[in-house]
Amino acid sequence: MQKATEQERAEQDQRLKDRMAQIKHKIVIISGKGGVGKTTIAVNLAYGLAMMNFRVGILDVDLHGPNIAKMLGIEDDRLVMSDVGIEPAQVLPNLKAISLALMIDNKDQPIIWRGPLKMMTIKQFLSDVHWGELDYLIIDSPPGTGDEPLSVCQLIPDISGAVIVTTPQDVAILDSRKSILFTRALNVPILGVVENMSGFVCPHCKKEIDLFGIGGGEKSANELGAPFLGRIPIEPELVKFGDSGKPFVSANQQSQSAQIMGQIIKKIIGMMKN
Repeated sequence: MQKATEQERAEQDQRLKDRMAQIKHKIVIISGKGGVGKTTIAVNLAYGLAMMNFRVGILDVDLHGPNIAKMLGIEDDRLVMSDVGIEPAQVLPNLKAISLALMIDNKDQPIIWRGPLKMMTIKQFLSDVHWGELDYLIIDSPPGTGDEPLSVCQLIPDISGAVIVTTPQDVAILDSRKSILFTRALNVPILGVVENMSGFVCPHCKKEIDLFGIGGGEKSANELGAPFLGRIPIEPELVKFGDSGKPFVSANQQSQSAQIMGQIIKKIIGMMKN
């Protein structure tokens, strides 16, 4: 692969600044540990904002496990180039998405890349995707504090903040505390912590069971002085909605999870107005 010249790098940096200047609010979703439902939160946050008539984009920088396309029901779409850049997939009239999954024909093909190539790809997504004017860009990153979230936080000018997703389990809370300190080290505002899988809602009796515990994420947020956005329970139908490409904020707006997610979205919107 031919290295970019200094002029080409400068031109790309300028394109990145110009693209990001058209987006009012840029929010990165991170987690210290995998399997906590971070992508589910990112997808439903973006979809919920779009349902409120905001212009929204969602960017999947989880390059090794890009799941946003499937969870939005667009996994058979493919990205195309136009004379103004890479065109994102259209999910709703006011919701656009970019994911590496939309560029790969073989869904089983693993992405075996080292850090420099991953950073190059993320930079190209930020500089060359034709988002147009957006109110929100939601960035879903892989778990941990490695190359991808680091690249996002360092490349995006004036990033609005980070949402940290955890579960109530001690091992997840331990890693979420690292995510909070990670964002502070990079001077990224912490919008808050979401405690996902917080209790289980029985589909028969509708009672809540402390399957993985409750309150650990809130306690961790309070101890580290980070805002707590809310706790979302486990509901069996959420898995079905995610697998079928229907975000739960739209598929079942009366569910407890959708109601709580709506409250979380309103809190985030309120922070953006401050």
